[in-house]
Amino acid sequence: MSFPTTRQVRWLIKPAWFLACLTPFTWLTLAVFELAGLSLGADPIEETQHFIGIWALRLLLITLALTPIRLLTAQAWVIQLRRMTGLFVLFYVSVHFLNYLVPDQGLDWGAIVEDIVERPFITLGTAALTCLIMLGITSTNGWRRRLGRRWQKLHRLVYVVGILACTHFWWQVKLDTLEPTVYAGILAVLLGSRIVSYKRSKG
Repeated sequence: MSFPTTRQVRWLIKPAWFLACLTPFTWLTLAVFELAGLSLGADPIEETQHFIGIWALRLLLITLALTPIRLLTAQAWVIQLRRMTGLFVLFYVSVHFLNYLVPDQGLDWGAIVEDIVERPFITLGTAALTCLIMLGITSTNGWRRRLGRRWQKLHRLVYVVGILACTHFWWQVKLDTLEPTVYAGILAVLLGSRIVSYKRSKG
């Protein structure tokens, strides 16, 4: 099995992956301004919220899948995409939250705080964003050196974020739970693979 060189990863694979991760946001931008024949339909705020939230969850699951992929394929370079993908997750979740704050709620902070306190799925979403902000801030090599062994423990929060995100989606849809069930199933498989890998390393 051939492996890409460091140069190929840096100058070909990473830029291509960056563009791939940016594609949903590009599509959304075109749809917002009704360019290239795209539009967000009758309820653009709701459609934006759903679209960007789904892609945040998909990229989160991809982030969690990179380590199992590396272990299964012995392609160590795959792990070099993890930080970039994780930061895109933070970006999409931030856009998701900003869409809720501004177009949806009109920066009505009283209503926003009430929602966060009284609506469980929004509480979970806010908690997930808070965790992602911590992970994003500490994702640099400098923070990794400062935190030492604690860095690895802190960044296991990404699995908590996965659980929060899937539950947030499940509670938000209320009736048609097929899609959140699929994502929750994928998350369960990924978490299971990490538990098995951890037990093997300790055994």
